Amino acid sequence: MQISNDAEACEFLQELVAIPSLSGNEAAAAECFVREMTMYGSEANIDAAGNAVARFGTGQRQLVLLGHIDTVPGEVPVRREGSRLYGRGAVDAKGPLAAMAMAAARCGAREGWQVVVAGATEEEAATSRGARYLATQLAPEYCIIGEPSGWNRITLGYKGRLLLHYRLEQPSGHSAGQQTNAVEEAVRFWNHLQSWCEGYNAGTEGRFAAIDPALQRINSDSDGLCDSVTIQISLRLPPEAPLEALRSQIDSWRGDACIDESGKEEAVVEEKRSPLTAAFLGAIRSEGARPAFVFKTGTSDMNVVAPVWRCPIVAYGPGDSALDHTPDEHIDLDEYLASIRVLQAVIERLTTAI
Repeated sequence: MQISNDAEACEFLQELVAIPSLSGNEAAAAECFVREMTMYGSEANIDAAGNAVARFGTGQRQLVLLGHIDTVPGEVPVRREGSRLYGRGAVDAKGPLAAMAMAAARCGAREGWQVVVAGATEEEAATSRGARYLATQLAPEYCIIGEPSGWNRITLGYKGRLLLHYRLEQPSGHSAGQQTNAVEEAVRFWNHLQSWCEGYNAGTEGRFAAIDPALQRINSDSDGLCDSVTIQISLRLPPEAPLEALRSQIDSWRGDACIDESGKEEAVVEEKRSPLTAAFLGAIRSEGARPAFVFKTGTSDMNVVAPVWRCPIVAYGPGDSALDHTPDEHIDLDEYLASIRVLQAVIERLTTAI
C-alpha cells in the first residue's frame, strides 16, 4: 500500500477538482476517486446510488467519513496561486472529501474496524440521493461529515430546510384595470411571509435560532388569456421551528395559488461532549491551534443521516464556507494539509483499542 505524501495529497485534490461533477453527473469524479483509493490500498467501488465508496479494513465496527462529490454549477478555472487552489468544489466539498480520503489512506486498516470514506451524490440537490442510500447501507459507531468548517473548527449542528413552490394562474387583465395581476399576488405572498419571519426572529437570539426565508426563483408568463407565475422559496429552519403555525399563516395568504412543499429536513444539533468531539479537540490542539465549535445556518448530509444512524456525528473539513458557490472559490492547501493531519489523528484515536 502506498502512503500519500503532501505533494500527492495536493495533486489528488487538484485532479478531483478539475473533473466537473454537477449534481446528477458525478460519474467521472467518482471513477477518479475509486481509482486513487484503490491505489492507496482500499476496497473501493461505485455503489447503486453512484456514490464513490472506499473501505479500509474489514472489522465489525464502522467509522464513516461521509463527504460529497457533486458541486453546484459554475466554472471556476482550476489553478494554483501560491498556496491557494482555485476551482469549483475546492471548498464545497471536494477539499473536505479529499482530506478524509488521504487521512484514511495514511491510517490504513485498523484492527477491529472498517473505516469507510464515501463521496456522496446529489448533496447539492434537494434529493440527497447518495446520503439517503448510504443511510440504509451503513451502521457507523461514529460519523464525520465532510464540509468546510475551517481546519480548527468542529460543526455541531445545521439548521433544517423547507422548500415552498408557489404557482398561480389567473385570467389576464388590462394593466390599467383594478385587478391585481398574478405577479403582484406572488409578491404580496412573499411580503407576508418575509414580514412574519421578521416578527418571529425579533424574539430570538442569534441567527441559528431564526427562520431565514430566501426568494430563490420567480418566473412569470402570459398567453394573452391567462397569466401565470411561479416562485420558489427556501426556508432555513431552527430546531423546534413553529411549522404548523407557519403553515396556517401560509394557507391564509395563498389565495388561489397552489403551494407545494419539498426538501424537508429537520435541524440537527449534536452534543459538545462525546468520544468523537474529544478526539477532534485533542487532534486540533496537537497542531497548535485552539479548537472551536460552530453551528451552521445551512443544511448538509448530516441532516439526512443523523436521524437514521443516531451515533456521535460532527461535520469537519478545511476551507472557508463563505466561499461556497462563489466565483472566487478556493482552498488554502496549507489548511488542507493541516486538516489531513487532524483527521488522521482523529481516526487513530477513535480506532485505538482501550
